[in-house]
Amino acid sequence: GAPDPAPPSPWRWLKWAAIGIVVVVALGYGAIFFYANVINDAPDKLDSADLSQALTETTVPADAAEAADPADPADPADPADPAEAVDPADPADPAEAADPAAVTTVPAEVPATPLADFDGVWAPTDASEFGYRVEEVLAGVNTTAVGRGNQITGALVIEGTTATALDVDIDVASITSDDSRRDGQFRGRIMETDRFPTATFRLTSPIDFGEIPAEGEQITVTATGDLILHGVTREVTFELTAEATADRIGVLGNIPVLFADYDIDNPSFSAVKTEDHGLLEFVLVFDRP
Repeated sequence: GAPDPAPPSPWRWLKWAAIGIVVVVALGYGAIFFYANVINDAPDKLDSADLSQALTETTVPADAAEAADPADPADPADPADPAEAVDPADPADPAEAADPAAVTTVPAEVPATPLADFDGVWAPTDASEFGYRVEEVLAGVNTTAVGRGNQITGALVIEGTTATALDVDIDVASITSDDSRRDGQFRGRIMETDRFPTATFRLTSPIDFGEIPAEGEQITVTATGDLILHGVTREVTFELTAEATADRIGVLGNIPVLFADYDIDNPSFSAVKTEDHGLLEFVLVFDRP
């Protein structure tokens, strides 16, 4: 009969095993890279544009508000205004042909004017946004961990052009990221929210803004106060940018946090390595209560 085939060489098995290991590692690294750079789409740092947007956003749809005002002369459904039945911008409108002056023009931009006084107590709203930003390395791939929340209570007191008091508490457990596993670590061994459910900032020195800003104008000042985080109180000084509308006040800022200063264990674990510090960033929006 035919001779038995020669048994496979041990070196051949080793070669295929090595190739298999390389393929698995490459696929694993590719998956991590894809997560870190595509799936983990960390939001940009909160900035002055976010402050302006938070102040001008409304929770009432414009079309619903217009429909609710029957006295609005611009409401085409208003039976008291027969002129509304005719569209002066329609070239087929005979009234327009007879009266060229009926064409309206857009007025020049009106210069910003100072707002009314803001004396009194203001309360933070859920239009606020705050959270953490920490750089991390996931199996050798750089990425950014970002968590955000908006559950906040407290008060801002204004006298003239001075903020005499600012005391806010944030619900730490309400801060979430794009990864539930990260959130579990954050609420558990890192921030221990069952023991320390809130973080607090209390202004310790009044802030004089110098003037009441015109609507749309932003003023940057220095703020000093106590930050209570993970049960530890530290004095912090940082830049604060303020902006106001006729009925809202907003402030933007960020505070560097060294974890060891607040008895927070380094968040690193397993294949995830983080820096020993992070950034607490916020846009706070206040209304009159």
